Amino acid sequence: MRWCGSGSVWRAGALLALLLPLWELGCWGLISASGASGTQNQAQHTAGGPWELLRRHKRSWVWNQFFVLEEYTGEEPLYVGKLHSDVDKGDGKVKYVLSGEGSTSIFTIDENTGDIHATKRLDREEQAYYTLQAQAVDRLTNIPVEPRSEFVVKVQDINDNEPKFLDGPYMAGVPEMSALGTTVVQVAATDADDPTYGNSARVVYSIISGQPYFSVDPKTGVVRTALPNMDREVKDQYILVIQAKDMVGQMGGLSGTTSVTVTLTDVNDNPPRFSRKNYQYMVLESLPVASVVARVKALDNDIGPNAEMEYRIMEDGPGVFNITTDEDTQEGVIILQKPLDFETKNSFNLRIEATNRNIDPAFVHLGSFSDTTTVKVTVEDVNEPPVFFTQLSKMVVSEDARVGISIGRVSAHDPESSNSAIRYSIDRNTDLERFFNVDALSGVISTAKPLDREVNSVHNLTILAMESRKHSQLSFAVITVLDINDNPPVFAIEYETLLCENAAPGQVIQTISAVDKDEPPSGHRFYFALPPSVAGNSNFTLRDNKDNTASIVTKRGGFRRREQVLYRLPVLIVDSGSPALSSTNTLSVSVCDCDSDGVAQSCGAVAYTLPAGLSTGALVAILGCIITLLVMVLLIVSMRRRKKEPLILEEERDVRENIVRYDDEGGGEEDTEAFDMVALRNLNVIRDPKVRRDVTPDTPTFFPYPRSSSSLPVYKTLPDNVVFREFIWDRLKDADVDPSAPPYDSLQTYAFEGNGSVAESLSSLESLSTDSEQNYDYLSNWGPRFKKLADLYGDGKSVFS
Repeated sequence: MRWCGSGSVWRAGALLALLLPLWELGCWGLISASGASGTQNQAQHTAGGPWELLRRHKRSWVWNQFFVLEEYTGEEPLYVGKLHSDVDKGDGKVKYVLSGEGSTSIFTIDENTGDIHATKRLDREEQAYYTLQAQAVDRLTNIPVEPRSEFVVKVQDINDNEPKFLDGPYMAGVPEMSALGTTVVQVAATDADDPTYGNSARVVYSIISGQPYFSVDPKTGVVRTALPNMDREVKDQYILVIQAKDMVGQMGGLSGTTSVTVTLTDVNDNPPRFSRKNYQYMVLESLPVASVVARVKALDNDIGPNAEMEYRIMEDGPGVFNITTDEDTQEGVIILQKPLDFETKNSFNLRIEATNRNIDPAFVHLGSFSDTTTVKVTVEDVNEPPVFFTQLSKMVVSEDARVGISIGRVSAHDPESSNSAIRYSIDRNTDLERFFNVDALSGVISTAKPLDREVNSVHNLTILAMESRKHSQLSFAVITVLDINDNPPVFAIEYETLLCENAAPGQVIQTISAVDKDEPPSGHRFYFALPPSVAGNSNFTLRDNKDNTASIVTKRGGFRRREQVLYRLPVLIVDSGSPALSSTNTLSVSVCDCDSDGVAQSCGAVAYTLPAGLSTGALVAILGCIITLLVMVLLIVSMRRRKKEPLILEEERDVRENIVRYDDEGGGEEDTEAFDMVALRNLNVIRDPKVRRDVTPDTPTFFPYPRSSSSLPVYKTLPDNVVFREFIWDRLKDADVDPSAPPYDSLQTYAFEGNGSVAESLSSLESLSTDSEQNYDYLSNWGPRFKKLADLYGDGKSVFS
């Protein structure tokens, strides 16, 4: 079977000269099986002779590759090649079959002639070749007359793809002031055409926009600087346009472009410079320490770390001023380190240097990367407050110091040249109870009240010093009150002492200790003893343990609750102060019934029990007596209540004394019991004290009662203060002995009008109950204070009108 391909005309011509000797085989191809057998038969007939040895054997050529031009745009199917078998005699008995890649969709074969055509437009960039199988079969039996043979249809490339920059656009940076030819970036373009065929994929680079600053290598695409020492401060960014063209840049080649943004990065090639050589600032001498005095800034055209500054004060300022760098603004911040004093120095000339923090050695040859300026700071005078020589004064005073004694002195002076007078005072918020005074002129602090260390042992005073222009300053005085022995010792706690009935002689029933509000420097030492009046009692004794405690010890046994429930034992306690103080404290000892372990079971009085041999009749008689007594008590109580009813009705009829008014300043809603006005009408009325039946007072009152009403003086003959006191005592006694008063505390109202008014009583209670006219002309003689009253009630002829 022979193959004939169209290929290219020029390629076919080139191969024609090589294939002419094989023309006897028809087209170049594969000899069929029948042809091969016939040739072998002919060889057998001629074999054996010398001519046969010199005869050349026929060769079977296998031309298994065809070429098809891509992107064919013709209207007719593109002819690829021809398939032909020597068995085919042209009588239509042989049929050609094509199989493989694209055998039905792209490539077709004429089954009669064996012509192969491409029916579709091919693109080498999608598929560069196709592998097909060809076969010749008998048309009637479909039996192969030739073995299956494989061939390749290769798509021949044309220049139909432009170069593309797959990584573009590009961003690149290069330091400013770079040398000529410094590499910036490398660009790369790819071409989808066949790089092994022709120049369709051979690309060269050129720069379209960006001269004369940059250049590009035509073969490698490396972009380099084309000018030396480009300055970022002049222009910091360039946009280049790079072109890639195939066909080695020849006419007709395709091209593609990309952009390259080149940024000049900063280097420290600019020194800092102050915009002015002199600055002036004014500050008050009262400016607080650590305050900002001024800000200066050296300008630097560089950016970032290359513009960072360091400032320092070179002259006249160190110690009083300091300068730091504001990291956000790169300003030099001048800060006050010490207080200013106009009277000492009123101006400063600061010489300040600014230096780049990060200096690049490559640019040191450009000059010094520092600059200096002068800052003049003028101090303004202010009226300063007084200054204390000592801000904290510590003083001590004994708590028994007499009032007015001097305990210390504070002193201040005026720092101004005028040296104004100073006045001192105490901030009373620190001495609310006014224990101390300070002399306004001398500053001497003295006591104003008696002191008590046990109430307040330390006083913290704030002293104000003020000069004539109302400027004040504060100082502080700590006054410690020294202790004296002015408090006697007492029991440490309220002791509850229990004594078992079965206690043996010599048994410790209580250990006592003492406390003292004083605080002696060497600590407390207490001495315990029984007062001489009870030292020889037969029940208890006291043993001083010499460790600020004492033990109460029984002197006998056989204590009985029936005989005595409670014992009161006075104990004398003496401290070690100078002079020593003592106190007598009473220890209560309760007799209790205890178990065998000495644990108290019950304490207090023993209930009275009847004899065991009392008969039943006696019990009934006792019960009857008790019932009779109860009935008599109930009758007496009911009779007393009936006798009180008319009095209550009479009081209810006295409307004048029972109306409760709410528009006055009296008792309000709680004042529901009318006050007995008779007491105020006549203070000289003597009431008969009544014996109180329900309560027996056994505690004397603070003020002793008069023994009899007959000994009471006439009120009007006594001074007002005595009259008032006697009146209160009288009311108190009436309340205590009133049998109708409840046996509990109640609110008692005491009122007294006094009897010192020259106008005597103006109350209408003593006036007549009729509506008759009265003469009030005497009101006009009482003075200006009664002018309004005289105008209301008089005849209108006031002497003050």
